[in-house]
Amino acid sequence: MNSSLKLLFLFTLLLLINESICDPRATQAALICSNTTAAQSDRQVYVASFLAALNSVTPLVSRNKFGVVTNGTGNNTVYAYGQCLKDLSQRDCNLCFAQCKTQILRCLPFQRLVNGGRLYYDGCFLRYDYYKFFNESVSSVDRTICGNTNFSGNQSLFKENVGVLVRKLEVGSLKNDGFLTAVLSSGNLSVYGLAQCWEFVKGSGCQRCLANAVKKIGSCTPKEEGRVLNTGCYVRYSTQKFFNNSASDTPPGNGGRSSRLPVILATTLGISAFLLFVSAVSFFVRKRVLKQKREKKQLGALIRTVNKSKLNISYETLEKAANYFNNSNKLGQGGSGSVYKGILPDGQVVAIKRLFFNTRQWVDHFFNEVNLISGIHHKNLVKLLGCSITGPESLLVYEYVANHSLADYVFDTKNLQPLTWRQRYKIVLGTAEGLSYLHEESKLRIIHRDIKLSNVLLDEDFTAKIADFGLARLFPEDRSHISTAIAGTLGYMAPEYIVRGILTEKADVYSFGVLVIEVVCGKKNNYVFQNTNTLLQQLWNLYGIGKSCEAIDPLLERNFNEEEASKLLQVGLLCVQASAELRPSMSSVVKMLTENHEIPQPTQPPFLNSGSSEFSPFNLHGKRLFGQPSSSTQSSGNKLTESWIEPR
Repeated sequence: MNSSLKLLFLFTLLLLINESICDPRATQAALICSNTTAAQSDRQVYVASFLAALNSVTPLVSRNKFGVVTNGTGNNTVYAYGQCLKDLSQRDCNLCFAQCKTQILRCLPFQRLVNGGRLYYDGCFLRYDYYKFFNESVSSVDRTICGNTNFSGNQSLFKENVGVLVRKLEVGSLKNDGFLTAVLSSGNLSVYGLAQCWEFVKGSGCQRCLANAVKKIGSCTPKEEGRVLNTGCYVRYSTQKFFNNSASDTPPGNGGRSSRLPVILATTLGISAFLLFVSAVSFFVRKRVLKQKREKKQLGALIRTVNKSKLNISYETLEKAANYFNNSNKLGQGGSGSVYKGILPDGQVVAIKRLFFNTRQWVDHFFNEVNLISGIHHKNLVKLLGCSITGPESLLVYEYVANHSLADYVFDTKNLQPLTWRQRYKIVLGTAEGLSYLHEESKLRIIHRDIKLSNVLLDEDFTAKIADFGLARLFPEDRSHISTAIAGTLGYMAPEYIVRGILTEKADVYSFGVLVIEVVCGKKNNYVFQNTNTLLQQLWNLYGIGKSCEAIDPLLERNFNEEEASKLLQVGLLCVQASAELRPSMSSVVKMLTENHEIPQPTQPPFLNSGSSEFSPFNLHGKRLFGQPSSSTQSSGNKLTESWIEPR
């Protein structure tokens, strides 16, 4: 057995010899670090954002040969971009970029924090900065790097040939998606050239960058080699061939050795060891291929959906509509992206969301919004008007909702006029009708998963409109529940969902109940896994002694219908009951709010001990309801990110 394992190990190593023969062109052309520095107090946060950005851009480059990433918030936001030259194989690309990442750290010296840096290799490029540079094509720090050796032949002919070659690269690459390799030969003289625009530079930006490079690179002749390293493109010429004719993963000139090696080794290996090896390789290759197929299928379906619909709007049109995403047009920012006000060419005012293009959650979020929400229409749902998937970042276009979010009014974040009782009741009812439509009336059975005040927008008539369907889930008709990764906002998440990952419509009902109580009471349900007196606790205690109206927002100055207020709070408590089965459906909630419908008595909300302010996962009889919260649940601020909690 030991002998067979040794042979198998030797066989594996020998097969990998061919894999190691490659040329990732990981030769540094230039490292340019920014002259601006950050305050020492910001260093730790900025470095954390920087490392997270590098970590996020790597899988994108491994999959697409380029990646655009935004990470962090405010002054600690890091923008990062990485790309390989298109003639590199994916394997060589990965090797080049891996080395590039280690060397870009030289722009982070110990004594001070440099806010930006760019590293040019002959096979790949990496840049990070504190501002969004994705539309730049040239800048003051661009470099021209000339070789050390003069051409020994006819220098005037050489200079002429270089000029013709780079002009050919300029014109040809614009017709070839921003990339071209070429060779110009006359007699015994051959000059090789390559030009590539980075993916975030398109059209006129690419043309401007290449034209600038052509002017600069002439200064390198009669040197045998020259490079222009611009912000938006890379141009190189040389008397030696340095590029690949194809992006094949098999290095040229080694096919004979690769094909002979298995034949030679097969005669020395036992059949059982060989089959074991083949089986193991097949298993992992198949697993990887299936994963890639699933991802491509999802993204392909998304692109087909967009192209077949009337939703597709060009990136340039939306960029111009939002005044090139000027901060003066910014309406707000959430966990998935920033939202800007825009005016389309026909004069229509819209809201444009720029999605953070940093993880595969981007695909999920975009797919949800386009594939699910584009097919449903209701007066209490924000309407999706269009999207763009072809530019350097993905954009979603919604109807413009003028009166901010419900959170801005209830929590007084923008010094707005407090909502009247009539407005609050209308908003609660509209939100209930929107959820009832999603759960029971639309063709698709959809669970929102992130109902909260900031995701309910208000139009000019204070009609509620549910927004942000990035976490929504399409629910199978034949399933009573699904087990899924935890995502949402703490304080609004149902206990069975937090603890076991069990998702049903009743998770939205729970979130709606919290929303109702917050709207009526004018307070936030601060909810964490520690001893605290939550809003639900306070209301439950008052309800138990028949004084629930004492919890109503004092800003109303008792200008409300006491009977309606009591009913609304009772409905809220019904929706936040610990047992999901006892919570009403959203259609029942609508009836309770619009008809003279009997409202049952609620049972205790979750995580409360009767008569105390302590959290507990026990019900009133001391029986455990849900188990302990998982320590794997991670939160960022108050937003819960995707994580798994295994059912007990």
